[in-house]
Amino acid sequence: MSKLHVDSLTKSYNNKVILSDIFLSCEKGQIIGLIGRNGSGKSTLLKIVFGTEKADSKFVRIGEQIIKNVSKGRNLINYLPQDNFLPNNVKIRTLITLFLSKENRDILFNNEYIIPLLNKQNQELSGGEKRIVEILLIIHSNSEYILLDEPFNGVSPIVKDYIIAYIMKMKANKGYIITDHDYENVFNLVDSILYLQNGYLKKINEKRELIELGYLTKTNYHTANNT
Repeated sequence: MSKLHVDSLTKSYNNKVILSDIFLSCEKGQIIGLIGRNGSGKSTLLKIVFGTEKADSKFVRIGEQIIKNVSKGRNLINYLPQDNFLPNNVKIRTLITLFLSKENRDILFNNEYIIPLLNKQNQELSGGEKRIVEILLIIHSNSEYILLDEPFNGVSPIVKDYIIAYIMKMKANKGYIITDHDYENVFNLVDSILYLQNGYLKKINEKRELIELGYLTKTNYHTANNT
């Protein structure tokens, strides 16, 4: 099995350590959640793994393939950034054709959420519509591992539930690493969860550990568990 292995990853800005000796791994069929406070380095970590951000040091491998940059990771790792990335003045039908193989584009051409958008240009879509198009394009790329940075940002609760269900349906064939500022979204979706704080990753086994780490207050914890 082609496992994603990340080791010895470090990153500093202006002599401030952002990521310190990070290790993580992900297998196909697995969903890893990555949480932490704003500015803790979650997006930076994903960008380094993908290859668009430089690290002070890193070792990224999928199976026997060492991933040193974006080109080395082509068709192995794909990344959904927080901000919209699709170009304007292009129809969604055309974007799907450009981004995906024929087999995968046909899946989107017949998707209930995508069908009404096919003949619209990207700038005509709402923020939520743009997000779901982007997520489905990334998920249906040929890449074995999918990095999703705040995938639920700007989407309605109905669309969020659809995305969660869709990822669960598609998880058998790919590995996922997902960040989100709402820890509940992550806890309800993932197989394993990692907390990033002060440059280090810690595996979280129970929500109550987030109180000890200062990420949640007791009030927030009890409110979340009573809803």
